[in-house]
Amino acid sequence: MANNHGVVFLGPGKVEVQSIDYPKFVNPAGKSIEHGVILKVVSTNICGSDQHMVRGRTTAPKGLVLGHEITGEIIEKGKDVEYLNIGDLVTVPFNVACGRCRTCREQATGVCLNVNSSRAGGAYGYVDMGGWVGGQAEFVMVPYADFNLIKFPDKEKALAKIADLTMLSDILPTGFHGAVTAGVGVGSTVYVAGAGPVGLAAAASARILGAAVVMIGDMNTERLAHAKSVGFEPIDLKKSDKLEELIEAVIGVPEVDASVDAVGFEAKGHGQQHETEAPATVLNSLMAITRAAGGIGIPGLYVTEDPGSKDEAAQQGNLKMRLGLGWAKSHRFYTGQTPVLKYNRALMQAILHDRLPIAKIVNATIIPLNQAPQGYTDFDHGAAKKFVLDPHGVLKKAA
Repeated sequence: MANNHGVVFLGPGKVEVQSIDYPKFVNPAGKSIEHGVILKVVSTNICGSDQHMVRGRTTAPKGLVLGHEITGEIIEKGKDVEYLNIGDLVTVPFNVACGRCRTCREQATGVCLNVNSSRAGGAYGYVDMGGWVGGQAEFVMVPYADFNLIKFPDKEKALAKIADLTMLSDILPTGFHGAVTAGVGVGSTVYVAGAGPVGLAAAASARILGAAVVMIGDMNTERLAHAKSVGFEPIDLKKSDKLEELIEAVIGVPEVDASVDAVGFEAKGHGQQHETEAPATVLNSLMAITRAAGGIGIPGLYVTEDPGSKDEAAQQGNLKMRLGLGWAKSHRFYTGQTPVLKYNRALMQAILHDRLPIAKIVNATIIPLNQAPQGYTDFDHGAAKKFVLDPHGVLKKAA
């Protein structure tokens, strides 16, 4: 049996690459299963959602193996796996989904009813998401493989674009979900809050959906400069606490057709308050700038408990939202985990046929697994990069 190493959460501000168990065909309750596969992890990414746990802003337990963005090669399979084979290169949705329950049948795989005993929805290596072992590792087990996994049709071609295709596991479908649910279409004016990887993916998605102009707001100078370099209109939120004025300076009117929250619950204020945490500020500002009957997509993460917040209400997942404004403007709000399977096949095709250079857009930066702790530190300090871990050196070789 091979050795296995993975990125382990050891407490606020600390992760470490440690020796971990080689995966077995068992679910988190210890029950043997035969519908899974074991993957040699080809690529696995550091996500902003992981950072919330590492910062101590969730109830994540020490010892959790992190990682929900996974691409891999099948090296073992259970006897109930019929349509995948050893050697297949596959993309793994971050959602763990059974494919059999009511929500999965309705394509709402982000809230599968059978993979988590405590609530709807499961994910790899994430707090309160069912206890499934994470994939920032050399090897990982993926359940319900026939349902969850998409095989890349041409392995050689896929490896040549692996830095792009690794984004299919989460951030690209998540950004796309935010844009779609906000109602982005041909000729739309769009504002995206947050110039991190998910925000950039949402902006790229808005562009491929036909938006006329895509603005992206942040307070990080490096991230704004990168957003501009890949064709988006940067909005420096340090310049004013009135987002309407910043929007009007770009498009001539203080409102947009659609907006996307790619920030989530650790948001900070605008203008002079840009250093002050304000959990509901993004949602409130998006209601202010989104036109009447417009849409707001909310792929940014909001948690049921935030023990690290200084806001007492936010510690219990409560936000001080100006919901009356959104109601008065007949806004559509769409929240929740992205149902990756709803989008990833189409997005795969867009990548393979050179329509969506997402690795360049999010500034994919490949590092070996043993450098993951430094990657977490750099990402937490606001690096304008998407860190991609290369556990076996496959990406380095492919490049």
